[in-house]
Amino acid sequence: MITQPADAVEWTLPRHPRSASRARIRLLRQAFEWEIDVESAETALLLLSELVTNACHHARGPRDRLIGVRLLLPTPTLLRVEVSDASPKLPVPRHAAPEDESGRGLELVAALATSWGAEPRGKGYIGKTVWFELALPSPAGPASGDLVASR
Repeated sequence: MITQPADAVEWTLPRHPRSASRARIRLLRQAFEWEIDVESAETALLLLSELVTNACHHARGPRDRLIGVRLLLPTPTLLRVEVSDASPKLPVPRHAAPEDESGRGLELVAALATSWGAEPRGKGYIGKTVWFELALPSPAGPASGDLVASR
């Protein structure tokens, strides 16, 4: 168990197809706790799902490597979501053709997020972090006390 500041929570998930749905459930619970408006929460759920799915499908590395997810409220009107994986390869958006069955995830993130990006993880860590930020139309904040996240 890790105790996080009241404005941040993180957890790890296996690199498995079910992890996207597990991440959505956790984000939904946190959005409720932080009293984030429904529309912003729905957008965050969609974008988080894209990033976790990308980490599961495209991050090359040992199967036992975990995916890290971190949610932050750097200000009461900004939600930041970060997804980290063990692959050092930074994602590059591609333009999917109308007949393509995949390849639109990062275009969706770019279109719906206030901002987004990807960067190598900090010193001492392997891989990268892909993140997005959403401007919230009304202030959000922790309901009360510290949040506890499990690894």
